[in-house]
Amino acid sequence: MSFKIAFIGAGSVGFTRGLLRDLLSVPEFHEVEIAFMDTSERNLEMVRQLCQRDILENGLQIQIQATTDRREALRDAKYVLCTIRVGGLEAFATDVDIPLRYGIDQCVGDTLCAGGIMYGQRGIAEMLKICKDIREVAREDVLLLNYANPMAMLTWACNAYGGVRTVGLCHGVQNGHRQIAEAFGLEKEEVDIICAGINHQTWYVQIRHNGEDLTGRLLEAFEAHPEFNRTEKVRIDMLRRFGYYSTESNGHLSEYVPWYRKRPEEIGEWIDLGSWINGETGGYLRVCTEGRRWFETDFPNWLKEPALEYTPEKRGEEHGSYIIEGLETGRVYRGHFNVVNRGVISNLPDDAVIEAPGYVDRSGISMAHVGSLPLGPAAVCNASISVQRLAVEAAVHGDDQLLRQAMLLDPLVGAVCNPREVWQMTDELLVAQEAWLPQYGAAIAEAKARLAEGLKVPVRDYRGAARLHVKTVEEMEANREQASRNAGESDKGKERAAAAQ
Repeated sequence: MSFKIAFIGAGSVGFTRGLLRDLLSVPEFHEVEIAFMDTSERNLEMVRQLCQRDILENGLQIQIQATTDRREALRDAKYVLCTIRVGGLEAFATDVDIPLRYGIDQCVGDTLCAGGIMYGQRGIAEMLKICKDIREVAREDVLLLNYANPMAMLTWACNAYGGVRTVGLCHGVQNGHRQIAEAFGLEKEEVDIICAGINHQTWYVQIRHNGEDLTGRLLEAFEAHPEFNRTEKVRIDMLRRFGYYSTESNGHLSEYVPWYRKRPEEIGEWIDLGSWINGETGGYLRVCTEGRRWFETDFPNWLKEPALEYTPEKRGEEHGSYIIEGLETGRVYRGHFNVVNRGVISNLPDDAVIEAPGYVDRSGISMAHVGSLPLGPAAVCNASISVQRLAVEAAVHGDDQLLRQAMLLDPLVGAVCNPREVWQMTDELLVAQEAWLPQYGAAIAEAKARLAEGLKVPVRDYRGAARLHVKTVEEMEANREQASRNAGESDKGKERAAAAQ
C-alpha cells in the first residue's frame, strides 16, 4: 500500500516517534509516504534524524519528507496526524501562572478551566488555518486525526467550521481501563468496558468480567487498593457520589469540577505528590519543560541508543495507527473516539464532541449507539459542554464577550472568582498571548488600555498549593533513564511509579 501520512506538529518527539513506530509496525504500510512538519526547524530536524534512523535500522527504505512548509507536507495526504501545541511552553506558562494570580490552581490547564479555554483560543485559530490548507492541497477523502488539546474544542471547531472530517484521539480510556483491571486483580484483556461521555470526562458505565457485571463493586475495589486509595482521591470521591468512574487522572479531573481545588488549604487533602498527574500545581507544565530541556540537551545520546523496534509486540496503544490499519486493510478495530455526537449519546447535545465506543473497518468508522448516560454523569458533562461551546464560538469569531462568559461559567473558575476578577484575568490572558491570538486584535487593544489604567482588582503573587521545583538538566542527570522516559513519552503520566521515585 502506498499513500501519504502527514504529521503536523512533528517536533513533538513523544507523539511523533511513537506514532510512527505504531504505523510502520503494520506490514502493509512499509511503502507509505511520511511527511513531517513543524514550525521549529530545530525540533523538526532532531525528530527527523531520530525517526529516520529508526526506519533504516528496521530495514525499511522510507525517506521522511521534513519541512516547515505546512502546505507542502499536506499535499496529497490521505491521513493527517495533528499534535500541535500553539505557543509552545511560553504560552502554556501563562495559562497556568496568570490564573494563579486570581487563586485558580490548575494541575494541567489544557482541557477546561482558564488554561484550557485559552489553549483552545490559540489552537482553534491555528486549526482552522490547517483545515484550510487540508481542503486545498490534501486528498478529497482525507481524514484528520487530532491528538492536540483541548481535544473536544479543537475537534468541534474542525468539524463545524474547518470543513475537514476530524476524529479526536486520546489515551485516557485505555489508562483508566488498565487501572480498573488492576483494582480487581485482573489483566486489562480480561475486563470489558463501555465508556461514554466527553473527552477527559468519559464514564465507565459498564464493567464486565466473564459475563459478570462488576460496575457496582468498583468503589469497594478502589478504596481497598493500597496505591489508588492514596493517588486517586478525587476520582474515588466522584465515583462515590456519581456512581461511575471517570477516565481522566486525579489531577486533570480535579480542575474540571468546582469542588476539589477551590480552597487552597484543602487541595492537599485531595492530591498526592508522588507523581505530577495526581494533582501537582502546574505539574504538566513542569514535566513538559523538563522533557523539552532534556531532549534538546541530551539529543546526541539518543542517536547512540538502540532504535525503536517496528514489531507487533512493541506497538503502542494510541488509536491512530489502528484506525488507519482498519480503514486500509479491513481488520476490525474497536476503540473510543471523539466525534460529533449526532445522537450517539442521547442526553448530550447533538453538536457537541463526545467520546464513545466505535468500530473501524474498510467501510469506515462506525459509532455504537450508547443511549442516555446516567443523569449525574450527564450533568457533569453538560456543564463542561456549555463552556466548550462558548469557547469554540469565541475562538472562531474573535468574540471576547463569549470568551469571558466561558470563563465565568467554567466550574472551577466560577467557584474561585467573582465576575470582576474573571473580566480582569481575561484581559491579562489576552494581552499576554497576543502573538497567538490574531482573531482578537480589537479586543486585545481594548484590554491593553484597561490594564494601562491599573489593576482594578487586587491580585497576588501565588505559586499554588502544591508547586514543585522545575529540575535543571544537571539535576535530571541523576536519573537519566527517568529523564529520557519523560521526554520520549507522549503520555507523560503513564509510568506513575517511575515518576514517583
